[in-house]
Amino acid sequence: MGFFKLTIRDVPLDNQTVLVRVDYNLPLNAKGQISDDLRIRASLPTLEYLLKKGCKIVLISHLGRPEGRDKKLSLEPVAERLATLIHRDVRFIDETIGDKAYQVVKRAPKNSIIMFENLRFYKEEEADDLDFAKKIAKASGARYFVQDGFGVVHRAHASTHAITLCIPSVAGLLLEKEYTTITTAMQSPKKPLVAVMGGAKVSDKIPLIERFVQLADTIIVGGALSNTFLAHKGVPVGKSLVEPDQYSEIDHIYKKVTEKGESLDDFIVLPVDVAVGPSTASNARRRVVGLGDVESEDDILDIGDRSIDQMVEIVKGAGTVIWNGTLGYAEKPAWAHGSARLALALASQPETTSIIGGGDTADFALKWDGHGGKSFTHVSTGGGASLELMSGDKLPGVESLLDAPRSK
Repeated sequence: MGFFKLTIRDVPLDNQTVLVRVDYNLPLNAKGQISDDLRIRASLPTLEYLLKKGCKIVLISHLGRPEGRDKKLSLEPVAERLATLIHRDVRFIDETIGDKAYQVVKRAPKNSIIMFENLRFYKEEEADDLDFAKKIAKASGARYFVQDGFGVVHRAHASTHAITLCIPSVAGLLLEKEYTTITTAMQSPKKPLVAVMGGAKVSDKIPLIERFVQLADTIIVGGALSNTFLAHKGVPVGKSLVEPDQYSEIDHIYKKVTEKGESLDDFIVLPVDVAVGPSTASNARRRVVGLGDVESEDDILDIGDRSIDQMVEIVKGAGTVIWNGTLGYAEKPAWAHGSARLALALASQPETTSIIGGGDTADFALKWDGHGGKSFTHVSTGGGASLELMSGDKLPGVESLLDAPRSK
């Protein structure tokens, strides 16, 4: 499917100064060190393309949720990691607006990379403040704005929306790849299409589940998400996380499945057994029980062994698998069995198109894989953005880019 916005391939970038919004909101460990650099690596094709064009590149990003300036969330270590990965100097500036930033960019030679400080050190960023966007544009001196931060385009912030009112704005290669890969998998998948839905909350996933009712051949439900579906059916779930206020939404989903002419139990596949424990402690013992044997003090923390086998069998026959949400409390090894078996099944089936949603699902898949996600067709860099795109929502940071000419 063609992309409907102009990209960096479509505009004259030779020797221009270019402002690039990347998503370098990287996970940090307890010591404040970068624990995964997928998002930097995913941005490299765009940066390398711009360098070949002789561009002077100014990078902007956010990191974490600072309240004002917070040294622990400075982008300086991120600039250092980028320099290592791209094999060239990256000049870090501890400002995002103002004359200091402007002068550094102005004096930098072509084919240089400058990174401004964390956008969220300024409250105007999340307020989509036009004056703030104008100040960023002025400090960068950029001829073009390139949106390549897929993980943030579902938000209307100064660096995703207001900035596009200041500078001609096009998509980077990562944004184009994410958008076309996900929309193609949703709209023109290799059949059959199997959706695997996990995570914590039904309320977060309702729009996506409803979309999959229209598009998928089977929906597998796991994770804490399945607790609410099981409780809705009257299955005891002990102390597990449940959202009773979502029962009416589940009724609505079931009605849509019936209207489609599908068998409920075959189309929406719920666990047939579960793994439970008394807590999420790292030394908690994994106990697999049937659906009627969950005790009042138990938490359901993963799908059970028979459920795993059932899921793997369904996935074996899939042309496309879209996975959004881990199937248990996968941060702990005892409760990662379901997610690990699904990852193994997908990695063992290169003929199956496997799309891994961003956020916690991507984090798990990357840690499991150990090869930068190469065992899967596509691991998304965006959690909320991929969820909203899969749900069919418009993304403000994409919609505000320059339109590509319509083919006749």
